[in-house]
Parts: sequence; structure tokens; C-alpha cells
Amino acid sequence: MTTYNRRLHNKHMHIYILRRLGLLIPVLLGVMFIIFTLNYITPGDPARLMLGEQAEQWQIDQLREEMGLNDTYIVRLGNFFLDTFKLDFGRSLNSRRPVIDEITARFPTTIHLAAMSVLFAVVLGIPLGMISAIKQYSLFDNTVTIIGLIGVSIPNFWQGLMLALLFSVFLGWLPPTGWSSPLNWIMPILTLSSTSLAVIMRFTRSSMLEVIRQDYIRTARAKGLTEFTIITKHALKNALIPVITVVGLQFGFLMGGAIVTEQIFAIPGLGNFMITSITMRDYPIIQGGVLLIAFTFSIINLAVDILYAYIDPRIRSQYN
Repeated sequence: MTTYNRRLHNKHMHIYILRRLGLLIPVLLGVMFIIFTLNYITPGDPARLMLGEQAEQWQIDQLREEMGLNDTYIVRLGNFFLDTFKLDFGRSLNSRRPVIDEITARFPTTIHLAAMSVLFAVVLGIPLGMISAIKQYSLFDNTVTIIGLIGVSIPNFWQGLMLALLFSVFLGWLPPTGWSSPLNWIMPILTLSSTSLAVIMRFTRSSMLEVIRQDYIRTARAKGLTEFTIITKHALKNALIPVITVVGLQFGFLMGGAIVTEQIFAIPGLGNFMITSITMRDYPIIQGGVLLIAFTFSIINLAVDILYAYIDPRIRSQYN
């Protein structure tokens, strides 16, 4: 690549990245608006939940005034936007600690669980999908297809309970709860990654089937290249373009699915903490947690789009 072409390539990528970053702003603003509105219309009085059923009405009214719950919707929405722009999510209504401290103490565990799950799904799903496409309609292909359909069909919460019942209660091989050792990771990762594994495997299979029927693959075979070289150097790169997008989306979905998985296995992550906060009507924790998950999901999609543009030159050519 010449110096001029390299500079032109970098310029196109910078324009592409800046446009994608610009699209994050309205997305995050929309998420903030929806989060606050849903919390506002949700039944329940946080002040009464904090003080208990035995509290006097004047105590509840005083606490509501201190928390700003008596302000109008517009005033509270404006304050929420201003505080969020200053990265001030307020204090938890239950622990009275800053929300940012409560969330950052638990968020790494959720990220770890989601990252390990998507890594397991990618490492196993892509090779299985490739082999299924190469050996189409074989016994291996049919077996993998059945396993994939089962993985998509079984709800994660039921699968997690069955795994805990089998490996913890009956066999005693794995600890039923916690996140302190690699043995604690096995069942949550299997539970969370099963659906993503099936989806990635099916997308890889269909994408590979489409690619290996192209003319340039037949030309590579006619040149006498080995099948391994054809699959790994010519077919796989083009087949992975849609799969990368699916992997990025699945990572975001796994972060949402981690809420149920953390609850089943008592993992001290953000998902488990948010379930408790929803029960207690701890609005600042709910707003901060959902906003952080949405922001992380947006960043992951941005990274996928950038990687997509590096792999596929047709994306970069749009900004020529």
C-alpha cells in the first residue's frame, strides 16, 4: 500500500468512526429518557419502602421532599440529565452510598461473566459451524443442528437450575453458588452461553455455505490449492463478516441475560444487585445500572462496526 493510499485509508476510517460516535449520542439520550420515564411511572413509594410500613406520614413526606420526589416530571427529568452529564448518579436509597461506587464494585464481575461466555460460544461455535458447512447433511451436521436447536429452545433459567441440580446436588462436582474460583465459573458460563453458541454456530454454517459456493472458491480449487488453504485463507475471512456482527450483538444480550444467571447462582455481580434494587425501588441504582449496560452495549457495537469496516473494504468505500 502506497503512502497516499494509506493516508486515504486512514482518513476514511476516521470519518467512519466519527460518524459512528455521533450516532451514540442520540441513542444514549433516548435510553436515559426511557429509563427515567419507566421509573417515574412505576408504582411504589421509595420513601415508604425506606422507612417501613410503621413510619408516620409526616416522616414520609419529609423524606420525599429531601429526595426531590415531590418535584414535577420535567424538573426531575432535567435534574437527572444534568446529574448524568456530570457523572453524578446520586446515592443509593438503601445503602446511602454513591451509586457509582455501588455499580463499579459489581460491574467487573458481570463483564467477566459475559466475556467468558461469549468467548466460549465463539471458540466452540465457529469451528462447529465451519465443519457443519463443509460436511453438509452429514451425520455430524445433523447432530450439531439438533444440538443448536436444543440450545436455542431451552430457557437459560431452567438450564441453570438443571445444571445445579445435576452437578452440585446429585454429583457434587461443582459448587452451586459464588464466583470465587474457576470451578464456580463452569455452570454460569454454560448456562449463559448456550443460546449464543447455537446462534453463532448456525450463522457461521449458513455464511460458510454461501461463501464456499462462490466462483472464486471454485477457481482456487482449480488452481490446485489444498482444501485447508481454501477454507482458512479464502472462505473463512469472508464468511466471518456477518458472524462478527452477531458476536457483538450476542455480547450485549449476554450482559442482559447475566441478570438471571447471577440470580440463579448467587453471583455478586451487577445483575443480581439490580434485581434487589428493583425489588426495593432503588431508582438511582436502577437508572445508573441500566445506563451503564446500555453504554457498554453501544461501545461494543461501535467496536464491531469498526472491525467490520477493517475487514470489509466496501464499508470504507462509502466515505470515499
